Amino acid sequence: MRHTLPIAPQFYVTAPQPCPYLDGRMERKLFTALQGDNADKLNDSLSQQGFRRSQNVLYRPSCVECSACLSARIDVAAFRPSRSQRRAISQNRDLERRATSPWASEAQYELFRAYLDSRHAEGGMADMDVFEFAAMIEETPIRSRVVEYAETKSGTLTGVSLTDVLSDGLSMVYSFYAPDEPKRSLGTYMILDHVEIAREAGLPYVYLGYWVPGSQKMGYKSKFSGLEVYFGGAWQKMKDPEAFSADTHPLSTDPIAEQVANIHLPDTRPTR
Repeated sequence: MRHTLPIAPQFYVTAPQPCPYLDGRMERKLFTALQGDNADKLNDSLSQQGFRRSQNVLYRPSCVECSACLSARIDVAAFRPSRSQRRAISQNRDLERRATSPWASEAQYELFRAYLDSRHAEGGMADMDVFEFAAMIEETPIRSRVVEYAETKSGTLTGVSLTDVLSDGLSMVYSFYAPDEPKRSLGTYMILDHVEIAREAGLPYVYLGYWVPGSQKMGYKSKFSGLEVYFGGAWQKMKDPEAFSADTHPLSTDPIAEQVANIHLPDTRPTR
């Protein structure tokens, strides 16, 4: 009999390019393909080691002289909303949540374009057309959901989150919202609602992507209590944001071979 052994994922490194978060720095990513029958297990395992998903790719920053980007997640059991966060919940009680399969719609794309044009007109996604948007939403080899937020009376779409369901939590892959309603604090509200969804489902964490000390656009993540960051190969509770430095150093990042050797891969052998 011929036995087919599972193929270990291959890891690659992107070419350096300007960092979108910190001026004057260059970013580089370590990445691997997310595919096959064990995609869910691989996504779970690498997400717990600081990786993020983009369509059928898992990636993690691996910059040559900078280790500022830290994967962040909220410990649901430890989370307590602040006064301003409770206010955000109150200001959005007229919204209804709709969780659907990952299918793109024209209404989503219109909201996405308005959000990008207002908030990230110079970003790397600024030129994304409707077909690329559909691919971002729909090309997922794992269990994903589109969580929409709409006004109950009018049905107007005000916020969208592409969310992965992991074995230990929810991962907010990408979120966007109406840019012309700043008083609603929609970005904060959608995170708060995902904390509630995770609590209802008995999931311990909500993964928020990367927190970057020194980056103003990422500063909001440190305002959530119960926050943990993946630092030094382990998850650590965020006690003082100032304790994490964004300074560059030639030894701040391990060699690629050492990084890959230290990645823990899931056991994909079939059970008997």
